[in-house]
Amino acid sequence: MGNQTTAGIHHITAIVGNPQENVDFYAGILGLRLVKKTVNFDDPGTYHLYFGNKGGHPGTIMTFFPWPEAYPGQIGTGQVGVTTFVVPENALDFWEKRLSAFHIAVKREQRFGEDYLQFTDPHGLLLEIVARKEGPESQWEFNGIRKQEAIKGFGGAILYSAAPQQTADLLERVMGLEKVGEEGDYVRFRAKGDLGNVIDIKLTDIPQGQMGVGTVHHIAWRAKDFEEHQEWQKHVAKHGFSPTKIVDRQYFNAIYFRETGGLLFEIATDPPGFDRDEPADIMGAQLMLPEWLEPKRGIIEDLLMPIAVREVKEEQA
Repeated sequence: MGNQTTAGIHHITAIVGNPQENVDFYAGILGLRLVKKTVNFDDPGTYHLYFGNKGGHPGTIMTFFPWPEAYPGQIGTGQVGVTTFVVPENALDFWEKRLSAFHIAVKREQRFGEDYLQFTDPHGLLLEIVARKEGPESQWEFNGIRKQEAIKGFGGAILYSAAPQQTADLLERVMGLEKVGEEGDYVRFRAKGDLGNVIDIKLTDIPQGQMGVGTVHHIAWRAKDFEEHQEWQKHVAKHGFSPTKIVDRQYFNAIYFRETGGLLFEIATDPPGFDRDEPADIMGAQLMLPEWLEPKRGIIEDLLMPIAVREVKEEQA
């Protein structure tokens, strides 16, 4: 079996409100590509929207369940507290200006010698942007964002754990991340990939999180192929956690387990990817359904609010 090490974050999945507001923010303002429009397979009357870089590569994928009528959640322990996006070096000023032009309140923070722009999305999710050299530039240009400024993918995340030391131990001993520093309220870990690779755990006490709109549902880590994925399942179980059976999510296979600090962890395979059911150049345009839901397409489409990727202008904000 050897030492299992994840390359970093595969995707992060959150619960939000109105789906068009979600698309306008992540595609229109942040400039991510909507790479897949599908439904929550466990609740087909709800969208499952995937945003990422041009190819929808692991390490760039933020996914959402938009529940327009749902109650707001509470960000707290047992959740990803802050999701970090990474942009090219020298692009922070561009983003500070852009977000301000859209009337999004931004505050500058420092951690581990890096500058961060922190802000919230329309539904309450805590986000931040950091500039780093590593990781390939995004090739997706939209609504006034060029490659030299575009979000490359995830920089990482801040985890809010009810048992920070145990979560730290899990990242190091089970997930194969390396502890690289401790500063103030945070301990920092690094995975071996070049995106979604820097994970901070907040060490101080935070009130318990409540699932709902504006909270992260789970964080998924990368397995490089199906064979390694099966190894991960055994590896996680061997360390005393209880992974689920392998679930086919169409674009990756998944296992889930809850860690000691209360966070829901997923391990997801890099293959087959988002171009498995539609050509890469038109991904995200059509509602894609798995075979077993195809017969119910008419009913499902009637339940879903129509959404469109569109350019958002500053004066509309």
